[in-house]
Amino acid sequence: MNVNQSAPPVPPFGQNQPIYPGYHQSSYGGQPGPAAPATPYGAYNGPVPGYQQAPPQGVPRAPPSSGVPPASAAQVPCGQTTYGQFGQGDIQNGPSSTAQMQRVPGSQQFGPPLAPVVSQPAVLQPYGPPPTSTQVTAQLAGMQISGAVAQASPPSGLGYGPPTSLASASGNFPNSGPYGSYPQSQAPPLSQAQGHPGVQPPLRSAPPLASSFTSPASGGPQMLSMTGLLPPGQGFGSLPVNQANHVSSPPAPALPPGTQMTGPPVPPPPPMHPPQQPGYQLQQNGSFGPARGPQPNYESPYPGAPTFGSQPGPPQPLPPKRLDPDTIPSPIQVIEDDRNNRGSEPFVTGVRGQVPPLVTTNFLVKDQGNASPRYIRCTSYNIPCTSDMAKQAQVPLAAVIKPLARLPPEEASPYVVDHGESGPLRCNRCKAYMCPLMTFIEGGRRFQCSFCSCINDVPPQYFQHLDHTGKRVDAYDRPELSLGSYEFLATVDYCKNNKFPSPPAFIFMIDVSYNAIRTGLVRLLCEELKSLLDYLPREGGAEESAIRVGFVTYNKVLHFYNVKSSLAQPQMMVVSDVADMFVPLLDGFLVNVSESRAVITSLLDQIPEMFADTRETETVFAPVIQAGMEALKAAECAGKLFLFHTSLPIAEAPGKLKNRDDRKLINTDKEKTLFQPQTGTYQTLAKECVAQGCCVDLFLFPSQYVDVATLSVVPQLTGGSVYKYACFQVENDQERFLSDLRRDVQKVVGFDAVMRVRTSTGIRAVDFFGAFYMSNTTDVELAGLDGDKTVTVEFKHDDRLNEENGALLQCALLYTSCAGQRRLRIHNLALNCCTQLADLYRNCETDTLINYMAKFAYRAVLSSPVKTVRDTLITQCAQILACYRKNCASPSSAGQLILPECMKLLPVYLNCVLKSDVLQPGAEVTTDDRAYVRQLVSSMDVAETNVFFYPRLLPLTKSPLDSTAEPPAVRASEERLSSGDIYLLENGLNLFVWVGASVQQGVVQSLFNVSSFSQITSGLSVLPVLDNPLSKKVRGLVDSLRAQRMRYMKLIVVKQEDKLETLFKHFLVEDKSLSGGASYVDFLCHMHKEIRQLLS
Repeated sequence: MNVNQSAPPVPPFGQNQPIYPGYHQSSYGGQPGPAAPATPYGAYNGPVPGYQQAPPQGVPRAPPSSGVPPASAAQVPCGQTTYGQFGQGDIQNGPSSTAQMQRVPGSQQFGPPLAPVVSQPAVLQPYGPPPTSTQVTAQLAGMQISGAVAQASPPSGLGYGPPTSLASASGNFPNSGPYGSYPQSQAPPLSQAQGHPGVQPPLRSAPPLASSFTSPASGGPQMLSMTGLLPPGQGFGSLPVNQANHVSSPPAPALPPGTQMTGPPVPPPPPMHPPQQPGYQLQQNGSFGPARGPQPNYESPYPGAPTFGSQPGPPQPLPPKRLDPDTIPSPIQVIEDDRNNRGSEPFVTGVRGQVPPLVTTNFLVKDQGNASPRYIRCTSYNIPCTSDMAKQAQVPLAAVIKPLARLPPEEASPYVVDHGESGPLRCNRCKAYMCPLMTFIEGGRRFQCSFCSCINDVPPQYFQHLDHTGKRVDAYDRPELSLGSYEFLATVDYCKNNKFPSPPAFIFMIDVSYNAIRTGLVRLLCEELKSLLDYLPREGGAEESAIRVGFVTYNKVLHFYNVKSSLAQPQMMVVSDVADMFVPLLDGFLVNVSESRAVITSLLDQIPEMFADTRETETVFAPVIQAGMEALKAAECAGKLFLFHTSLPIAEAPGKLKNRDDRKLINTDKEKTLFQPQTGTYQTLAKECVAQGCCVDLFLFPSQYVDVATLSVVPQLTGGSVYKYACFQVENDQERFLSDLRRDVQKVVGFDAVMRVRTSTGIRAVDFFGAFYMSNTTDVELAGLDGDKTVTVEFKHDDRLNEENGALLQCALLYTSCAGQRRLRIHNLALNCCTQLADLYRNCETDTLINYMAKFAYRAVLSSPVKTVRDTLITQCAQILACYRKNCASPSSAGQLILPECMKLLPVYLNCVLKSDVLQPGAEVTTDDRAYVRQLVSSMDVAETNVFFYPRLLPLTKSPLDSTAEPPAVRASEERLSSGDIYLLENGLNLFVWVGASVQQGVVQSLFNVSSFSQITSGLSVLPVLDNPLSKKVRGLVDSLRAQRMRYMKLIVVKQEDKLETLFKHFLVEDKSLSGGASYVDFLCHMHKEIRQLLS
C-alpha cells in the first residue's frame, strides 16, 4: 500500500452505540520507575561478527577548534554544587543559550574511558579543549544518531551529502529547522556552527595534534566519540557517510589526510553566511552546546600545553575523557519533539506498518482498518522477512496487547455487530474472524483468508456485490470490513455448556483479625462499601448494575452472611472446618444491591462492632479463596473476589505459610526462590478459579513480611490485581486505599475470558507475558480482564515472509460483559516486512521494546540468578546496536558509538530496568516489595512502564501561574535540581514534591502556609488547600497526574538534605544509584565497550 495514498473515507457510523458502554478515559502519559544497584558487568561472550573498519573517504575533516568559554559561563570550583547559578536552573536539560554551565564530573567509568557516539545521520563537531591547563570536558565527540541506511560515500572532495529537508527526529540536538539545506558547495560557517544568531562566538584555537575528535553537527544522528587516541594513520575522524533518513545539517570539512598542524594555532576566518540562509537558532534544551570552557582545579590535559604564540610541545596522550550529559540522548527532548511533531494531527490507521506517536504524546486515533495503538503496540512495525535476519538483528518481535483499553471520550468505543444465530463469519481452516484484511473474489461469492490463504464460501445472507476496485459495496457500512477493532455478539456455541451466562457477582471477603481491627481498616472499609455499592459497573444505559454481591469475614474461621431482602437483620453462619471448605448457604448469599439495601447497610454497620474486641491474630488465606470460588460455582456464574488481608496466613489450614524472608539470599543462586511461591497449593487453586471464571483482587495491609510472592499467585493467574499498603494507617493511607478501591470496583471487566492471537503464515505467537493462565500453547485464559491489563505476545518465524503481503495479527477475545452478555472483541493489525535491516531499525518502538524486555527479565528471575538475567539484557542490547553499527551505519571510527535514531534511548531506558528494585535492590527494599513490583510490571502497558522506569520530574515554579499546561519536564538527575526551585516527581506509583533549601519565602508561604523552609513538615502527604494561584496550580497538577495513572499516587513532601531525600534520589535514574547501579553516562560507555567487543 502506498504510504502517500489518500486514506479511505471515514465510515458513516460515528456515534456511540447504546449497546456498548462508553469507557471513561484517563489521559495517556508515559511511565518509569525506581532505580537500583549494579553489580559489575560480566564480560560479554556473544558472537563476534568480523567488522572491517572502512578507511575514511573524501576530504578529511579539519581539526576541531576549541574555544574560550563565553564570559557568562561562571566557573565552579570542583566539588561545589552549581545550584541556582542561572536564575534558578535555566539549564534544566542542557544549554538553551550560549551561556554554558560548567559540570562537575559525577560518576565513575566502567573500565577504560571511551568516547561515545550516538545517532546516525549528520555528524557533530565537538570542540576540543583549549590548549591551556584545564580539564577536557568529555564531549561525546561527534555524536551520530540515526536510523538510516548506509549509502555510498560522497565522491572524494565533496564534504556533504545531498541536501535533505527532513528534520531530525533526534531529541537531543538543536532543531534543524532554521538550517535549511546547504548547496553542495557551501559549508556551514564553522565558527558559528554552535553559536547564537548574529553573535560571533569567541575565536577558537586548535588543540594539539595528539587529540582526536569527531565533529558534532547540530541535528540528526549522534556519534559519541569514545576514544582517547586514534589508531595510527587515521586523521581527525573520518567523514561520515551521508545517511539518507535523518540528516539535518552537513558535516564540517576537514584537513586532508596526513596534514600536520605546527606552529601557533590559526583562528578560523570570520563566518560567512550563504545567501538567503536564515540565522542560527538558539540551542534547545538537551542539545549539544557550544564548547565548554576550562574547569578550575583540574590539571592540564596536556603536560606542557602550549600557550598562544609558543611552539607546541610533542603530542601527549589525552587523559580519560568524561562524557557531558548534555551531549547524550535526552528522553525529555525526544518526548518533547514527538509531542510537537505528532501531537497535533490525528493518527489515521489506514496505512500498513505505520509507527504510532510515542505513548507520552496526546493524540487522537482514527480507525481505518488497523487497531488503534491504544489496543496494540509492537516492538517493530517492519518485520524481517527471514528468521536468519531476525536472529542477526536480535530485535525481539513482540506486541503489547490491551484488549479492553479505555479510550478518550473523543474516540468511539468498538461497534457491536450482531449476526444473529449464524454468528460471526470465520475462515473454515484457521478460524480467523472476518476483518478488513480478507479479500473477496468471484464477484463476492467467496473470500480468501489473508491469514492462511484458504478460499471460503460467503453465506447467502452475507453476500454483497463488489465495486470496480474489488471491494464490497457495503464495506463502509460494516465495522468488520472497515475497522481495525470491533465486537461481535457471541452465539450460544461460544458459551460454557452451551448455555448463556448469568450476570457476574462480586464477593467482598474481609479479614477481621486483630491487625485489621486495630488499624481501623475494617471500620473504614465497611463505611465506604455502603456508598460504593451504588457504583458497580453497568452496561450501556442500564439504570442499575446486574452484578450481585455477597459478604464474608474471616480470621482463623470463615463467617458467611445471609443478606436476603426479606430478612430484618443479616444472619451469620460460621464455617470452622477450613480444611474442607463448603458454602453453608445458597439463597440469600448473593443478592441484588437495590433489593437488599437495608440488610446490607445493617450488616456493614455491625461488622466493626462484632469484632471490635477480637484478640485473634492468626489468619487463613487459601480456604477464603476456595469459599468464594465455591459460592460462584453454586450460583453458576463468573465473578470477582475482593480480598482484604493483613498478615502471613500461619493458622493451620491448606495454604499455610511460614516466614522465609532471607536477605542473605540476595545475589546468590538461591535468590530466585524469593520470587517463587513456597507451596503448590495456590497454583492448583488458581487453576480451579480460572475454570470457574473467578477472578481475585487482593488488597494487602502488611505490617511485616506476608510473602507477596505466594499470596499473589492466585490474583496473577486469574487476571486480578494486587494492591499493597505497607504499615497502613487510616490518617495517612485512607485516601490512597479508598481511591484504589473505588476505581477497582467501578472499572469495566470482562469475565471468563479466552484470548487467542492468530498470525498470517510465516510467523506465530510463541510466548506470552502477563496476568493469566494457559492450559495449552495458544489460549490465554483470564478469569477476569479489565481495561488496565495487557498481554504481551512474542512472535517467531516459522517460514519466510514476503514484502508484498506483510505480516498480519488478529487478537480475538471471548468474554462475558458486566451484564452477562457473551461477546467477541477483535483487533487486527497489518505490519510491513523487510529484506533490509535498516528498514527494521527505522521502524522500531523503543518504549514497547523496553516493556517487553522488562517483562522478559522479570519472569526470568523465577528460574535464573538475577545477575544472569541482567547480563542477558546487556548482551541483547549490545547485539541489537552492534548489528545496526555493522550493517546499517556508515563507516566511522571505532571510537564512535552509533545508535539508530528510533533506538537512541534504548541504553538509558535499559539501564533504568537494570537498576530497578527487582534486578538490583537497595538495602531498604524488602523481599515483598520486589515480588509486588515484579507481578505489577508483568501486566503494565507501554505508557505505564515508560514512566515507571524513567520517572517524570517537573519544575513547579518555572511556568506562568495562569498556565494550565503541564510544566516542561527535566531530566531525572540530581544535576537538574536547583535549590531555589520546587519539583514534582512521579512514576505512576509514587509522587514526590522536592523543596530546595533556597526557595523564596513567598513561594513556601503560598504552597505550604508556613513562613520558612525550616517549618515545612518533611514527609507531609497532603498539600494545604490555599486560595492563591500557585497552590491551586500545583494541587491541580497533582490531581491531573493522578487521573492519568492506574493507581492513586500517594504524595510525599521531601526537603533538600533531609533524610527522606535518599528515597527521592532513588528515582533520579540518570545518576549512579546507592545500590550500585550505573549512571546513564557510565552505562553508555559500558555499552559502547560491549559493542566494540562484538565488532572486533
